[in-house]
Amino acid sequence: MQIDHIGIVVADLDETLRLYTQTLGFEQCYRETVIDQGVEVVGLSAGDSIVELLRPLQPDSPLLRFLGQARSKIHHTAYRVSDLPAKLAELKARGVALIDETPRRGAHGNAIAFLHPKSTNGVLVELCQRISHE
Repeated sequence: MQIDHIGIVVADLDETLRLYTQTLGFEQCYRETVIDQGVEVVGLSAGDSIVELLRPLQPDSPLLRFLGQARSKIHHTAYRVSDLPAKLAELKARGVALIDETPRRGAHGNAIAFLHPKSTNGVLVELCQRISHE
């Protein structure tokens, strides 16, 4: 496994995007709305990995509750796997609590699944399988 991306929830997407691109020098790779997850997402190139800025779309979003009064907060770490269904089955067999027992669509069309923080020492972990965009 390798790091696919780090997800950061932000209060103001455009303000944070300016910080990362204009001040820190990151390059934007994609920007999209993922309706079924209720977020607008911007991906920033970080070598072979991505920094994902997540702006919640609904005022009752669990992401907003997580963010609280902060301007931004690291939400999850995503690790890239080559066969997500097989990895989920393996982890479930090892007793890892899964939030998603089957993959679902994430940003950039990738297949994703989350592991429950109670099985990962309090850190929200996402597993991600990149889908070819040819």
